[in-house]
This record gives sequence, C-alpha cells and structure tokens, in this order.
Amino acid sequence: MTEQIDTLIVDDEAGIRFFIKETLQRAGHTITTAADGEEALDILRDHRFDLIMLDLKLGGRVDGLKVLEAVRWRWPDAVVIILTAHGSLESAMRAIRDGVDRYLLKPLTPRELREAVNEALEEQRALLQRTREQAEEPTLLIRGPIEVDPQKHEVLRDGTQIELTPSEFDLLVHLMRNAHRVVPPQELVEVVRGYHPDDLYEARSIIKWYIHRLRQSIEPEPSHPRFIINVRGVGYRFGE
Repeated sequence: MTEQIDTLIVDDEAGIRFFIKETLQRAGHTITTAADGEEALDILRDHRFDLIMLDLKLGGRVDGLKVLEAVRWRWPDAVVIILTAHGSLESAMRAIRDGVDRYLLKPLTPRELREAVNEALEEQRALLQRTREQAEEPTLLIRGPIEVDPQKHEVLRDGTQIELTPSEFDLLVHLMRNAHRVVPPQELVEVVRGYHPDDLYEARSIIKWYIHRLRQSIEPEPSHPRFIINVRGVGYRFGE
C-alpha cells in the first residue's frame, strides 16, 4: 500500500489494539487508538479518519454501535470495519444496517486483517470515483416533482430543496436514471456500498435501510411511497 491511510482503532482490549496497530502500521497506516467509546467520540468530534477499526462490545457507557452511529453522522465516507468476539446474526445485521463495510470475528490473523482492510478501502475508492464521475455529468434529472442536479449535488421536490447523504443521493440518482426498469437489490448495494453481494438475502437486508432513509427524505408520505416503489421479489423502481 503506497498511500498513507489515517486509521482509528477502537477496542477496550490492549492486546487487540496493539495487534491491529502493529499490523496496519507495517502496511503504511497512521494510527490513533481509543480504549473505549467515550474516548473514540472525543477523537471523532474533530478528526476525520479514512478507516475505523471498531470493537462491537466496548466497556463503559458507549458501545460500538453508538460509536458507529456517530461516525455515520459525522464522517459518512469513512470505512468502518467491526471487530467482535461475540458474533451473532442479530448484531451483524444491525451493524450492516448502520453502514459497516466489513464484519470480522476475533481472533483473526494479520493476513485476514490486511485483506479485509485492503478490500474495504478499494471498494470505497471505487465508490468515490463513481460519485465524482456522476457529479461531473451535466444532465439535469427531472421525474415528476423531483429534480436532481448531479453537478451541484442538489435535490428539489416541488421546488423545495431536500438534504440527502452521499449514499442516499447516489441511490436516488441511480433509480431516476434507470426509471425505465426495476433495479435489483444487488445492483443498488453496489451503488451505495461499492461491492456486488452474491447473496440476495444479504443485498435485500442492506438496501432496505437505505431505501427507508431515502423515502423518509423525499416521499410526502413515506408509509405510502409514490417515488421509490418496491416490486416484490424483484427490486425497486422509480415511480412518477
């Protein structure tokens, strides 16, 4: 890895912090560590990281999911990899819903750690590149009362500006550009997360939360969607 990656390690086990720090420093990362969730929140308040290695079960009042929530609000483009010794489907799926790029179980080898980090960072680079390319496209998208300017990263509904996160914006643009068809969940996950899941159940579980958040922003009545339409068993389409 030739570029320098600014990385935060959040884990209440000193041995795990040391293991991750030593492994990633050798790969060219600049490392900051936090021993608990409260310390992590203090650091994240003013410092953006390229990568955050986050223990799911932290001691103290602030657990890993609370730190993850803060990261996604403050630094939505940061790559987040969850580490935990308490792997369960429920906790994994909750972390995925909140925007985790990888979910790893302790213990793991240096090679497993490096591979997961490199893959997640590469997916993020590809996603950001697509976002930049889309932002450079001058075509104004207008579907019914929804108007999107990719260059200005601006969304209007009936002339009123709507604020969206980068992932929500990318999702909306892709659905509007493909309004002539139903877009499958795997394709939508690739748009917002930068990789193509092979498992349909995983894709549905991930994308439904992005769809939910987008509906909350652009639909007059989110419980009765007019624009983001679910086609049962197939995917989603943009309705006018």
